[in-house]
Amino acid sequence: MRTNIEIDDKLMQAAMAAGNFKTKREAVEEGLRMIKRRKAYDALLAAHGTLHWDDSDEAWAQSRAQQATQVNEFAAAPYAPQVPEFVPKAEAAHAVKARPAKRGRAK
Repeated sequence: MRTNIEIDDKLMQAAMAAGNFKTKREAVEEGLRMIKRRKAYDALLAAHGTLHWDDSDEAWAQSRAQQATQVNEFAAAPYAPQVPEFVPKAEAAHAVKARPAKRGRAK
């Protein structure tokens, strides 16, 4: 957006020197970004005291155990080997048995 504004020369020079900006545009855009971030910071400060964070070792251990349980339940279901019902038990054991990976070059 193109905009023409009157800015105090001393203020602009001070801002450009403080922020190491090469152009006036860079200085103005960074100032606008700071105003935008300020709104987010104000929202975080307003939430002070409304969130509870338990940083104890017991809480971390419980969280890790819960995540591991969820991962194990999810991973076990889709990859469980399934043997058709009509296959005899002796052949079923052979069908489910893991085979070692082949070594060497593929042909």
